[in-house]
Amino acid sequence: MSVQTKEQARKRRHRRVRAKVSGSAARPRLAVYRSNTRIYAQVIDDGAGHTLVAASSLDKEVAGAKRSEQSALVGKLVAERAKAAGIETVVFDRGGYLYHGRVRTLAEAAREAGLEF
Repeated sequence: MSVQTKEQARKRRHRRVRAKVSGSAARPRLAVYRSNTRIYAQVIDDGAGHTLVAASSLDKEVAGAKRSEQSALVGKLVAERAKAAGIETVVFDRGGYLYHGRVRTLAEAAREAGLEF
């Protein structure tokens, strides 16, 4: 039996999720990537292979906040940018992470800002 690292297990879960979750022009995919210090969110049209909207904890509006607050700010920011681009509904891709903590906070903030998923 082989030993998996946490990152290998996450990538395995992400492949499993991506087999079922795909973004289209009508309903793009809201993808989340979380590192130890940062959190990133992108709205992606998988059919065209383009990122339509992106936000991260590196943005000026978010920089300087605590990690727990950053995810809520990034969720709100990506939702505002998506609404400005005419995107109302998305498919949520948790990136192989558990729907817990910062990933959940980002998703809830995006929902509160008006994004539907």
